Amino acid sequence: MYRNFRFCVAGPLAAALLVWMGTPAAPAQPNRPASRIDVEQYSIEAEVTPNTSTLAARTSVRFLPVGDGVTSATFELNNALNVSRVVDEGGKQIPTSRNQQDSTLRLSFEQPLAAGKAVTLTFYYDGRLTGSEDSPVFGIKFAAIHPDFAYLMYPARWFPVNGYTTDRFAAEMHITVPMGYSVLGSGLDSHRVDGDKNIYDIKYTRASFPGSIAVVKDQPTKAQAEGVTTSLYFRGPEAAAAQAEGQAIGTLMSYFTGMFGLPPYANMAIVETEAGAPNGYAAPGMIFLSPGGIGSQPNQKLLANQVSRQWWEETISPTTRNHLWLTNGLAAYSELLWTEHLNGAGAMESQLKDIMVDSLTVDTIPIIQSGRLEDYSPELWALTGAKGAAVMSMLRYVIGDEKFFQTLKAYVEQDGLKPSNTDDFRKVAEAVSGKDLGYFFTQWIESSGAPEFKLEYTIFRRAEKGFRVMGKVTQDLDTFRMPVDLRIETEGNPEEARVEVIGTSSEFTVDTFGKPKNVIIDPANRVLRYAPQVRVAVAIRKGEQYAELSEFGDAIKEYSRALETTRNSSLAHYRIAEIYFLQASWQSSLNEFRESLNGDLEPKWTEVWAHINMGKIYDISGARERAVNEYNLAIRTKDDTQGAQAEAAKYLKTQFEKPKRADQ
Repeated sequence: MYRNFRFCVAGPLAAALLVWMGTPAAPAQPNRPASRIDVEQYSIEAEVTPNTSTLAARTSVRFLPVGDGVTSATFELNNALNVSRVVDEGGKQIPTSRNQQDSTLRLSFEQPLAAGKAVTLTFYYDGRLTGSEDSPVFGIKFAAIHPDFAYLMYPARWFPVNGYTTDRFAAEMHITVPMGYSVLGSGLDSHRVDGDKNIYDIKYTRASFPGSIAVVKDQPTKAQAEGVTTSLYFRGPEAAAAQAEGQAIGTLMSYFTGMFGLPPYANMAIVETEAGAPNGYAAPGMIFLSPGGIGSQPNQKLLANQVSRQWWEETISPTTRNHLWLTNGLAAYSELLWTEHLNGAGAMESQLKDIMVDSLTVDTIPIIQSGRLEDYSPELWALTGAKGAAVMSMLRYVIGDEKFFQTLKAYVEQDGLKPSNTDDFRKVAEAVSGKDLGYFFTQWIESSGAPEFKLEYTIFRRAEKGFRVMGKVTQDLDTFRMPVDLRIETEGNPEEARVEVIGTSSEFTVDTFGKPKNVIIDPANRVLRYAPQVRVAVAIRKGEQYAELSEFGDAIKEYSRALETTRNSSLAHYRIAEIYFLQASWQSSLNEFRESLNGDLEPKWTEVWAHINMGKIYDISGARERAVNEYNLAIRTKDDTQGAQAEAAKYLKTQFEKPKRADQ
């Protein structure tokens, strides 16, 4: 369940003020102990009172002990919820201890539980969830109860959770709300009235992750597309976007159904949350979108990721968090597939380059060890989402389009509705492709790092017609093995060849008709690898991540690494200038924005925004005439990335005022 926290703002200063106000670094994720129980069923009776932002609940959990000698069990529960007691089926109270640091509740049993014999415990708890409490996922709201709406998502741990994201369960919920409110959840639902209250009964019988609900007041907007009916619960200005969002979701559901097979739900409910919640979160048959995830035009990447999670999270889920790459990677790759469908292979390849850069920001930890990373962190996204998508792209390259898409559909058919791991996926891919892929998964899942290819070659004229290119590919990873394409540019048509690169040095021979002029390795960038421009991009991306956490010294170190490789990187200079601006180091910031303008102007938007920000610095310094000149230069670029033209026009009319710091 990744969410990309990239510090990506083309006109960054307005958005970056959030960083300047001070965002503390996320704490380390505590290691979750291996669970010795398997939860089968939740029965939740809860009353949500919007006017007081309170929740009162009685939750019964039926589980099976795994193995003999189970004398304790640990559940995660939101720290804002107070547990009054936990009892067994006979009403006997179970001793409990609370750990606020990791939001856990430990239960101790007087006698060891018998392996395989079902146990049912009932938790009684209540509390206030306003959205301002510390979240189990640092800095992200997953639960809030407001007078006009409420949302309680599974990651909020608003009910006792065991085996977060890995222990699948069925759920039966009975949610009471005041008259005038409705409840949405995953599963078959019915509604009854009890005095001045509404009670919603929601039942989901298959093992998945159905523990997310929403409380709403208004009737939904209904949108139909490709036989899919989507109910959208949007408020305020976002309501105007409901039809377009619903049309996009229906089209996505139809497209992915054709590609992956039938989803758990044919129709969808889409619920607006609020600022501070994740841009998107998927539950069976539901998607929660924050206002930032809803625009005048649908965010196609976000919607593709969330819609695809009906397969790659609700249907397929990992046995342990070390296999999260299967869901996060396939959801991220689904974004790429949708881009390819909408805009063609070129657009997909451009997006894939960005994803590969993201994936290389964490290159010392194998994917198979990702479970130790903090939930929703940039590191977890880089390893399971971005690198997971890169692995899927490379697998498609290795086994071919036809076998790859057959693999995805067969994987859902064979391993759906149950926990799955990397070996399960590999076996399906090998059965479909007829290839031994052990080397592939050893390299990309069990190992860390990526190669940087070096190419040496010599051209000979053949005794018969044509030419021969003899050479070798070298790189630093001893255990590396991967097929790699070569393109030989000749005086005529280019020649293509594929080389099996094994170990640190692999020789090749290619015969051509026309005289070779150049040899290019991996011309379509199919392999996750380093190159000088990639190292620059990775360093900048790391710097952006540090800047987002207000770790400005580390951010500047990363940007400086990028400049060591490419001295004229406009983006690296621009990012350094941003940090100096946030620190009110006006002259240093001005110097770096000027260096950005003298650089390679990649990406192009650095030019317009460097002029705008230089204008702001001149305004702060009292040099209005020079500021006006910079705003005019920005307008002359005609670049309107992230509203640059309106920003420049605004400060042509009204002088920019120095922003106030959070401590002023």
